[in-house]
Amino acid sequence: MPPKTVSHTEVLHALDSANSFQPLFQSGDWQTIVARFWPAHIDLWKYPLETRLFETEPGVRVVARCHWRRQADLKGTILIAHGLEGSSQSPYVLRMASRALDAGYQVVRLNIRNCGGTEHLGPTLYHSGLTTDLRAVVEQLSEGPLFIVGFSMGGNMALKLAGEWGSDHPKHIKAICAVSPPIDLAECALRIAERRNRVYETRFLKHLRQTLTRKKKLVPVSYTLEAFASIRTLIDFDNAYTAPAFGYRDAFDYYAHASSNRFLHNIQVPALVVHAQDDPFIPFKVFDHPAFRENPNLQLLAPRFGGHVAFLSRQKPRFWAEEQALRFCNGMRARISCR
Repeated sequence: MPPKTVSHTEVLHALDSANSFQPLFQSGDWQTIVARFWPAHIDLWKYPLETRLFETEPGVRVVARCHWRRQADLKGTILIAHGLEGSSQSPYVLRMASRALDAGYQVVRLNIRNCGGTEHLGPTLYHSGLTTDLRAVVEQLSEGPLFIVGFSMGGNMALKLAGEWGSDHPKHIKAICAVSPPIDLAECALRIAERRNRVYETRFLKHLRQTLTRKKKLVPVSYTLEAFASIRTLIDFDNAYTAPAFGYRDAFDYYAHASSNRFLHNIQVPALVVHAQDDPFIPFKVFDHPAFRENPNLQLLAPRFGGHVAFLSRQKPRFWAEEQALRFCNGMRARISCR
């Protein structure tokens, strides 16, 4: 008899329920901050590193840190996309990569354009809905099953790209997981502009200014840095830089077009979203979206606690969201094996 096919529903039931998560801290802020400084590394002796350039559009290249494995029982490749002003070296990227490598996957840690010290590789900026780089890299990683795990901004990009593909998604894409994705950029920008989040917003703005300053020194650009004198919020930044760089009227026009919530109903590849209800950046109300009830390809795990891209557990393994992403990929890989 042929092996029984594993259904999408069975894969989801194999995940931990949101209620099973036992947080180390019942505070979104503590979760977010402590996870940011929790040690993370990859054993490069065991999993050698190769740096690869991908051309994603004329005159634009992005850098990926790749860990290729050659064993016969290879499960596929996990492509990891980072968050705003993150990089392939962000702690959550390293943690996800290390777990995936131990589980038998190849790993590609992508640097979105201008991130990770790559400002010199193209003339343009980037934004939270720019799927060009991710799409091009996916198309060039077509040799076997591919799974995308996106964190924060990278999660929004992955979901948006899946919606743009619709039923025409590349056949080697087997699953997508988005952790703490800002699916409604306007609501997230307004939330992070609140007084309680000033410390986070100040940090983002500091890094964005450093990125633009480095880029201006390396390649010819049309913008100046004078606008920073009056920038107080990410909305100000997007009004001054992001929106005009990509032809949007203003920040909120950009948010409307770049948010993945407009694309959720179109997703035809299995997709898991992991989001904490106490995320300090992303209001939980944005996940009260009909697609999570109506699109059978889209599932939401939403524990009460977890912070932003954190999900530190009192038990081992410590990082619950990465474990759910890996279980989801494993489950979808099992579906492939049973066909």
